[in-house]
Amino acid sequence: MTDRCELLSLDPARGERIRAGLPDLAALEAAAQRAKALGDPTRLAVAAALAAAEELCVCDLAWITGRSENLVSHHARGLRTAGLAGSRRDGKMVLYALTDTGREALGVLLPGAVA
Repeated sequence: MTDRCELLSLDPARGERIRAGLPDLAALEAAAQRAKALGDPTRLAVAAALAAAEELCVCDLAWITGRSENLVSHHARGLRTAGLAGSRRDGKMVLYALTDTGREALGVLLPGAVA
C-alpha cells in the first residue's frame, strides 16, 4: 500500500473551497519562521521563562535556563527576529518580553507554560 491516491479527487468542489481558503505564501512563510523559532530547545526554554515573567534581562534568562549569556542572547534575538519577543534597552541591560504572538505560539507547544 502506498500513500498516494490513484484518483485526482473525489470532491473537486470541496477541494477548491479549501484551496481558496489557504493563507498566501507570505503568511505561510511567516508562520513557518515562527514555528522554526520555537523548534530549538534553548529558544523554547527562553520563551517559557519569558512567559512566566513580564520581562527578563539576558543575565536573568541565562541563570534561569542554565545556559550561557551569549547563547541566551543569541536565542532571544532569534525570538525577537521571528516576532515572538520584543526587547528594550534599560541602561546596560536588554530586557525581553514575549509578544502576544509569542504567547499564543508558546501556548500551542507548551500549554501549561502560558498563564
